[in-house]
Amino acid sequence: MLQNRMYSIIDIETTGGNCTTGKITEIAIYKHDGYEITNEFSSLINPETPIPIFIQQFTGITDSMVKDAPKFYEIAKKIVELTQNTIFVAHNVGFDYSFVKQEFKNLGYNYQRNKLCTVRLSRKLLPGHKSYSLGKLTTDLQINMTHRHRAAADAAATVRLFEILLKKSASKSLFAY
Repeated sequence: MLQNRMYSIIDIETTGGNCTTGKITEIAIYKHDGYEITNEFSSLINPETPIPIFIQQFTGITDSMVKDAPKFYEIAKKIVELTQNTIFVAHNVGFDYSFVKQEFKNLGYNYQRNKLCTVRLSRKLLPGHKSYSLGKLTTDLQINMTHRHRAAADAAATVRLFEILLKKSASKSLFAY
């Protein structure tokens, strides 16, 4: 049964699109039991490198905002503990997971979680949308979304999308996708 599993619904913001050269600037994690959120964590992260201007304009996260934020290694244990024995869920999971995994690799830790992609699930369970981007899909599904391209807001919207997908999937296994 899908509700007997634990999920970590995650969104990150970064300094760029490549996990080997980019760094995480913000992370939000909503732990979900298949029915509701059971725990949450959100933090800006000091990437220890300047945030490119176009990324600052895109996310609204500036160098001054992250200057005094914790560095990744300072919150790494919290991330491990919160996501332990959960399925890592994200909208375009390959992006978020690759950055988190790389940040842990930089610390000498092999971070591994089973993954679930809400983009892939949406295409399968909610066919017919012109776009499956988080912004367009949330608009189509009337999911209220504020502060687009901020980790907590995007993760919260992904939680609501995930709950719709859980209801749609009913007896289907999410892992078949």
